[in-house]
Amino acid sequence: MSEKQQKILYMCTVGGEDAEKASICIGLANAALALEEDVSLVLMGKSVYLAQKGYTDHIHQAGERAPLKKLMNDFMELGGKLLVCKPCIEERNMEISDFIEGSELATGTTLNMAILESDKQLTF
Repeated sequence: MSEKQQKILYMCTVGGEDAEKASICIGLANAALALEEDVSLVLMGKSVYLAQKGYTDHIHQAGERAPLKKLMNDFMELGGKLLVCKPCIEERNMEISDFIEGSELATGTTLNMAILESDKQLTF
């Protein structure tokens, strides 16, 4: 565990169409949570589907990486904060009720505040 807890913001912009990149993003977020850091995962663009109930059930990454469903479940169980871009879901005619428990809607203001308050940001 680090001496000072870091606030790390992971921003994901890909979904099942690039499962490798999505799994790297979520896997790194999970590793930071295991180090007891304060981690938020922002889903923007196509990545909003990753939080949709049932979406990750059948997406498996080739190789030794964990399936996206497990990565998402682990993220939530480890206490990560999941922010889903509100304009992105509105563009796709989705509702917050379509998403896994613990998902939070994020507006442009919310996302900018999360960026400003974080110590580190990574975008995938």
